Amino acid sequence: MRKLGLIAGGGALPIELAAHCERAGRPFSVMRVRGFADPSLEQYPGAEVGIAEFGKAFKALKEEGCEAVCFAGVVDRPDFSALIPDFRGVKVLPGLIKAAREGDDALLRRVLTEFEKEGFIVEGAHEVRGEMTLQAGPLGRYAPREQHGADIDRALTVARAIGGLDVGQGAVVCDGLVLAVEAQEGTDAMLRRVADLPQAVRGCPEAPKGVLAKAPKPIQETKVDLPTIGVATIQRAARAGLAGVVGEAGRLLIVDRDQVIACADDLGLFVYGVEPR
Repeated sequence: MRKLGLIAGGGALPIELAAHCERAGRPFSVMRVRGFADPSLEQYPGAEVGIAEFGKAFKALKEEGCEAVCFAGVVDRPDFSALIPDFRGVKVLPGLIKAAREGDDALLRRVLTEFEKEGFIVEGAHEVRGEMTLQAGPLGRYAPREQHGADIDRALTVARAIGGLDVGQGAVVCDGLVLAVEAQEGTDAMLRRVADLPQAVRGCPEAPKGVLAKAPKPIQETKVDLPTIGVATIQRAARAGLAGVVGEAGRLLIVDRDQVIACADDLGLFVYGVEPR
């Protein structure tokens, strides 16, 4: 079993993956990205590294005996002018800046390439823990009704379209009207915007309608940055008056799966997986 180096950003995903490795008996080490990783990850072997400290990260991973790496968690696009790179980072940074001009996906692919050049095997979070992905059909007690079908189709179409432009991964549609698309602000902020819209164009918790759809970008490297939802997503979708959340089966990560199911069931929302196109 390959020892895993978990490159941990913010949020619950790295915490869940670390706990899974511990339960499964898989050897692992955690490289905590400074300013993003949750303090609870300090309990595991590893090191803290800055965004541009590639040399430090590579050295720590090799000293820990890691053969594979998994990128998990939120890391905001940096201000490249403010970064303090180490010696290896100085060599890498110009390529990252050039890739960043092409979009987030190009930037992520460039980062992965640097780790692969060092001999590390890159594993996606869904490969580390396969049961984290959404399966086809309903997740939990509720399923979409016939009246939700058109909104689901349109929301997925819009999410895939903006993904093709490397804009974002999510879209909200209600009664055929596109209420919001996700860009740099992320899903949670997008849902807060929807909740602030007039109720004339959206549902409400007492009479929910409309859907949030999330889909990976067509050009996306699926080993990193797959669309992700968690309990907060379900809660904010409910506050925005939505009836449900949809994603592509096998291509949407569910963080804290049992809690997501319980939350969706309690709020009366559906979470539904469709077969990828």
